[in-house]
Amino acid sequence: MTGILNRPTKSARKAKGDGHLRRAEILRAAERIFVAEGYEGATIRKIADEVGVSSTCLYMHFRDKDEILLRICTTAMEQLLALNSEISARPIDPVERVRMMMSAYVAFALGNPNAYRLVFCASPLAASVQKQRATLQLGAQCFERFSGVVREIAAQGRLRTGDPRTVHQALWAACHGMVALMIAKPDFDWAPPEEISRVMIEGLLFGLISD
Repeated sequence: MTGILNRPTKSARKAKGDGHLRRAEILRAAERIFVAEGYEGATIRKIADEVGVSSTCLYMHFRDKDEILLRICTTAMEQLLALNSEISARPIDPVERVRMMMSAYVAFALGNPNAYRLVFCASPLAASVQKQRATLQLGAQCFERFSGVVREIAAQGRLRTGDPRTVHQALWAACHGMVALMIAKPDFDWAPPEEISRVMIEGLLFGLISD
C-alpha cells in the first residue's frame, strides 16, 4: 500500500487498442488522480495524459469525469456484492460466513485502496443524490447479504449482546475503521494486514457471539 498517492511518470501517447483494455486503463489512472488531486483537480486532460491518449480518445470511452467516477464506484460495489452474495449463500455455519465476509471485505479494501477511498471515504459522489443512487442501491444489497447472515446467528440465539442491526453495523464499522486507517497511514509500521484482520475479527466475534 505504500505510496498509493504517488503518480507514475506520464505515459507516452499510445496507439488505439482494445476498447475493454483501454477503458480499464483509464479507470485505473482516474482512480489515482481522483485520490491524489480531488474531484476538482481531476480533469479529463490529466486523466488522458496519464493514460497516454488524447482527450478525444478518452471521450470515446466516457462522456465526462462524472461518468468515470461513477463507473469506478459502481464497479467496486459490484465486486463487493459478488463477494458477499457468493459467501452468504454457502451452506455452512453462519458465524463462519460472517468471518469470511469480514475477511473478504478487508482484503478487497486493502487490495483496492484508491477505489475504496472514493466509495467510502468522503466520495465526491456524496454531493449529488442522483449520482449516488446506483452505489447506494448496490451498497444496500451488500449490507442486506451481510445482515441476513447476522440475523441467522441471532435466530439461533447466539448473540451475546445487541440486536442483529446493531451487531451488523458494529462489525462493518470495525472493518471500515481498520482499512481506512491503514490506507490513510501507509507508512506506519503495521503488522501484517492479514494478522491484524484476523485478530480484530476473532476478537469481535468472540465478544459478540456465543458458541
